[in-house]
Amino acid sequence: MSAPALRLSGVCKNFGVSQIIKSVDLEIVQGERHAIIGPNGAGKSTLFNLVSARFPVSEGRIELKGEDITGLRPYQINRRGLSRSFQITNIFHNLSVFDNVRCAVLWPLGHRYSFFRRLSGLGDAGDRADEVIDQIGLARRRNQPASVLSYAEQRALEIGITIAGGAEIILLDEPTAGMSHVETENAVALIRQVSEGRTLIMIEHDMSVVFDLADRISVLVYGQVIASDTPACIKADAAVQQAYLGTAVAA
Repeated sequence: MSAPALRLSGVCKNFGVSQIIKSVDLEIVQGERHAIIGPNGAGKSTLFNLVSARFPVSEGRIELKGEDITGLRPYQINRRGLSRSFQITNIFHNLSVFDNVRCAVLWPLGHRYSFFRRLSGLGDAGDRADEVIDQIGLARRRNQPASVLSYAEQRALEIGITIAGGAEIILLDEPTAGMSHVETENAVALIRQVSEGRTLIMIEHDMSVVFDLADRISVLVYGQVIASDTPACIKADAAVQQAYLGTAVAA
């Protein structure tokens, strides 16, 4: 039996005397689409920051595909197959769509930093970048600066950057936040497509998106996971209804 894509064991995070994440145990199997939901301030983004090593863990252990990654640097975790997007769009606004994606494919293709080599000569990087751009539906915007893209297009570009390196495990932090209904539908279709064959872990407040995409859902409240189960079971969970969903959503 293969190791889980991600396992958290007794993970805690303290900021001074405040404990934001409280002994979280969580296991996500490979190939699963897993949503983390909870009220504002529950610690969801903090949890992502611990997994991706933006914050150090105060206590506990994090494993990626059976390997202990606790204490590793963000780039080391990324090179082990985990990539993430952010709640606030994180792209190079002055670079073209193509150059944004090409930056993300260089290291996975084996290209290291060099002052004596032109990017235009790296045909494999260009080809891979174009594949990703086609996949995220931005081919017609290929040569335009990222700054002129609509908000939804910028989010799609960030997802493209997230998957460009071939990561097996992708973390998306509120990928549809601030989108219209139509934009959300397009984003869900894109996420479904790019997560095929990968493990997806996402933070999302839109319950229609969560129940449409997720195989399993974990509910985080005050830094603790109070439930982790299938969407149907989460809807029916009385503790979840009281803490977060509300009876209207759960009905």
